[in-house]
Amino acid sequence: MGETHDHEPSADSGDPSTLDLSAKLRDSGKRLTPQRRLILDAVGVLGHATPDEVLAEARKAQATLSISTVYRNLEVLEELGLVRHAHLSDRAPTYHSVGDHEHFHLVCRSCHRVISVGTETLVPLLAQLDADHGFVPDVGHLTVFGTCADCR
Repeated sequence: MGETHDHEPSADSGDPSTLDLSAKLRDSGKRLTPQRRLILDAVGVLGHATPDEVLAEARKAQATLSISTVYRNLEVLEELGLVRHAHLSDRAPTYHSVGDHEHFHLVCRSCHRVISVGTETLVPLLAQLDADHGFVPDVGHLTVFGTCADCR
């Protein structure tokens, strides 16, 4: 899990990561609003979270935040490559930060445990898909369902 914040994040903070984020948003014609910062921070704190979970976390800092604001901003943040979504169940998509590392997910059908796996595990498969089909998968959206060692 990430670090929690006791204060409301500022869109114009002098924090280098905030400045980089502001520049990336500005380059895309958008700006780092307080709502976007809250939503991005909530995703970072939660690790993997549905929009409803992001809303609950972000509302700790801004009680008036709406679910439509969360959905809209998750979409913008995903377009910018700052968050990704994966389908870890048959319910709502789950969002996670791209800031840490590229990974895919293993989900146990019995206990619903989610295991994040680095993409280096897939190198031989990715090379084979490219060689055989000229296809490069978007690994960050990959979810493999099965049974974990504890449930076997």
